[in-house]
Amino acid sequence: MKRILLIFLMVAINSCNKSADISDAYGNFEAVETIVSAEATGELTSFAVEEGQSLEAGKQVGQIDTVQLSLRKAQLEASLNAIASKTPNIASQLSYFEKQISVSQQQLDYLQKEKARTQNLIASNAAPTKQLDDINNQIEAAQKQIALIRQQREAQFSALSTQKSGITSEALPMQKQIEQTEDQIRKSTILNPSAGTVTVKLAEPHEIVSYGKPLYKIADLNTIILRAYVSGDQLVNVKVGQQVKVLVDAPDDTYKEYAGTVSWISSKAEFTPKVIQTKEERVNLVYAMKILVKNDGGLKIGMPGEVRFAAK
Repeated sequence: MKRILLIFLMVAINSCNKSADISDAYGNFEAVETIVSAEATGELTSFAVEEGQSLEAGKQVGQIDTVQLSLRKAQLEASLNAIASKTPNIASQLSYFEKQISVSQQQLDYLQKEKARTQNLIASNAAPTKQLDDINNQIEAAQKQIALIRQQREAQFSALSTQKSGITSEALPMQKQIEQTEDQIRKSTILNPSAGTVTVKLAEPHEIVSYGKPLYKIADLNTIILRAYVSGDQLVNVKVGQQVKVLVDAPDDTYKEYAGTVSWISSKAEFTPKVIQTKEERVNLVYAMKILVKNDGGLKIGMPGEVRFAAK
């Protein structure tokens, strides 16, 4: 009789505690998932990704075939080299004019010295004036020769510069095509963008993938998000940055408790999601909120959770 009475009292106490331990909000856990997509088109020659696998940021996880891209790059480089071979060497082709100018200048310098010597001879009546006239004529001819060579040099420089500019303008688009092909080759190597855990695998090795095809989803599960819902009259009890208790189901009809931080509260009301409340409560307007919870590995995406703003 005493044993039956004790059991009755325990059931009554548990019923009271259950009614007293009513949570303030209910929801499900989620995470920010990043969809990693192919940035090239071709055969997925390798793809080392499995669901549940932890990946570091920047880790190579796959490779898309680059044979056609490599062949295209080689073809473009060969064409670019052919164009480059047509580019004139301006300095080399102008060196002929520079040599002519140098020879003419040496001749002019010699004539200037002869003129000075002849002037001295004429001053001492040792030479006729006609000799000075001849030298002056030779000096004038040498100066005209140098001026003509310089004009020819400038004309040749202008022609060669125009030719080089045309070849450069022809080569520039091809150089850009090579850079574009190199970028496509780099993007054929699949690098994991951020550290996290693979949640969904969407491709297999040796599949033919195209640009933009989703390959897998990855999420940082170290900190997970509980999206819960509260009614309008509960908003006075919660604010962004507030510390709350997060509860998840545990064995023997108990709860496992986590510390959570409110990171966001919606400014707009919405109808309660069907997966959260009973049919009667689904017609109520509620406000969504996000709670950040440090994950010890026991929290999974989609798992239900409860929130308590203060000890009850």
